[in-house]
Amino acid sequence: MSKTIFELVDELPSDNITIKALRALDFIVPGEWDNLVGFENTIRTVTGEDDEDLIQQIGDRAVILFNDKAQGYQRALWLYQTVSGAGRALGTASLANMVGGKIPLIGGLLTNLTPKPGKAQTIDLSLKVVAELLAFCSINGIPGDSIGDFVGALGDYSGESLMRLAALICFDGLIPLGPDFLGSAANWIEGLSSSDLEENQGFRGIEEAIPGDDKDSKLGFIGEAFGSVSSWMGDFVSDRGITPENVANGLQGFVEFSDDKLDYLAAFIDMSTNYYEHTGIQTLARCLVERAYAEI
Repeated sequence: MSKTIFELVDELPSDNITIKALRALDFIVPGEWDNLVGFENTIRTVTGEDDEDLIQQIGDRAVILFNDKAQGYQRALWLYQTVSGAGRALGTASLANMVGGKIPLIGGLLTNLTPKPGKAQTIDLSLKVVAELLAFCSINGIPGDSIGDFVGALGDYSGESLMRLAALICFDGLIPLGPDFLGSAANWIEGLSSSDLEENQGFRGIEEAIPGDDKDSKLGFIGEAFGSVSSWMGDFVSDRGITPENVANGLQGFVEFSDDKLDYLAAFIDMSTNYYEHTGIQTLARCLVERAYAEI
């Protein structure tokens, strides 16, 4: 890996477009997510410890665990980063600095935004679901095709992990595909071919990690994984009363757009945020610290 785990956590931003977008979802998972940044701060917060020697020991052990390739932490990070980066084509450096005032969605800087067609959006959504499954299996040391274990664990998701799935549902499902995003995505997946996958950057990035001997079997696994999680996602949406409209209203706090431009809003969020990688690093840091603390 090019960076250590403590560098990755230390370099997490405290405020940018990604953070604003995630905070706009607090009404969905109230109080679940705190933008925990800084490796030492993460150790103190997760463990409640303030003894400097113990904090150092926990940090050292967490680094050892992350660096051990026999563990699954580096693979999970690779999955978070690869899937997160696949859809971003808009230069984000200038956007990341625009944390004051509202960003006009139509006009000026964002005139080149191009909404994704339903097929491409569905592939991205389903790949993020698969990446979440594979990362979960890697972190927990279980086989990557353990769909049942993953679905069973969703009820225990909390904190940054629950926020990541909430963002996935809202930003990659409801906003671009509409209130019936699950049905729409299922229809698209049913009609996909292996050549559709070959054309997708995200699939090419994580293809080696997806169970299956060939592209057709990997496509079958993607469909099975998405179908298995659909019931949980549908219940999540209905139980919390989530709609494209109330998600969009939350985002109005920092970006200006008209109600008939939700497809452009989806493109903007996709291209200007890395919520998946950001919360993924936070999940990894928490898991590493909790394990290191328990071992010490």
